[in-house]
Amino acid sequence: MDPLPLSEYDFPFPDELVASNPAEPRDSSRLMVIDRASGSWRHLHFRDLPSCLKSGDCLVINETKVLSCRLLGRKSTGGKAELLLVREIEPGLWAALASGFKAGMQLFFPGELSAVVEGLTDEGEYLCRFDRADILGYLADHGHAPLPPYIVKRKKIPDLGDKERYQTVYARESGSIAAPTAGLHFTPRLLHELESTGVRCAKITLHVGRGTFRPITAEDARSHQMLAESYRVEESEAAKISRTIKEGGRVISVGTTSTRVLETLARRPEGFGPGQGQTELYICPGHEFGIVSGLITNFHLPKSTPLLLASAFLGREKLLAAYQEAFRQRYRLYSYGDAMVIL
Repeated sequence: MDPLPLSEYDFPFPDELVASNPAEPRDSSRLMVIDRASGSWRHLHFRDLPSCLKSGDCLVINETKVLSCRLLGRKSTGGKAELLLVREIEPGLWAALASGFKAGMQLFFPGELSAVVEGLTDEGEYLCRFDRADILGYLADHGHAPLPPYIVKRKKIPDLGDKERYQTVYARESGSIAAPTAGLHFTPRLLHELESTGVRCAKITLHVGRGTFRPITAEDARSHQMLAESYRVEESEAAKISRTIKEGGRVISVGTTSTRVLETLARRPEGFGPGQGQTELYICPGHEFGIVSGLITNFHLPKSTPLLLASAFLGREKLLAAYQEAFRQRYRLYSYGDAMVIL
């Protein structure tokens, strides 16, 4: 397969359109409805989603719950210390994203928590040894929402409301270090309305890790390697999806995380069905979709894996044209921004 120049997925964007706060209510965000075949679009609001779907369609949502895994404290030298905990290695020992630390440095956090920096992992993460084993319990009380850096820099002080708002209304199982942002637009009322019109809802879980948001750096974007992320699809939920396909309905994936799970299971020798494990599936242009026939997603950063997944689904020229239209229409961008649905 021919190389895929990363430069083809780099473009200027209006910085003032990057959303630092979410729309209120959730479903008041704007929705660009894109025809996959023609690339044409129309402009609605997310609350209008039921008018875009049909009885017999199936929405697939990711039930993962975001950990409050951002810690704000101080170094033993007196400077500020900020950690983003990304994975537990053993009780009390975590890999974290940070900068400016040295092995042996002590860190102190509110709630009488302390840690010692033990070194670096092969991935360049800091190894932090805490003075207690139950860090998850601590995070529930003292942790901050792991907002993307481009949102954090726009907030002068942490917003306690982000712990609720950077979370889908259907989040159930803790394990993610970032939100599946396409799901942030749903409300209980909207989900009920969709169900009442005959749209099924299948639930899967993929715990979002560094793999989803780690930037692509290789000049040939095809050579990018995803980091493994854990997923699970129960038999009852896989049956809803299989039934939808059998009856001629559309499987509409809510977000790139749900898409990667569905396409991972579709690629097995035995075909699509329930399963759990780790996925390293990287979807970029050239991927042949086996399950997904519709995609709900936000407007993503240039040169990112979610952008290339959306490009694989819609086509590069159509997607970038839609982005330019979104800029002209002043759509709000990225994690807290507006959405598109490609059908």
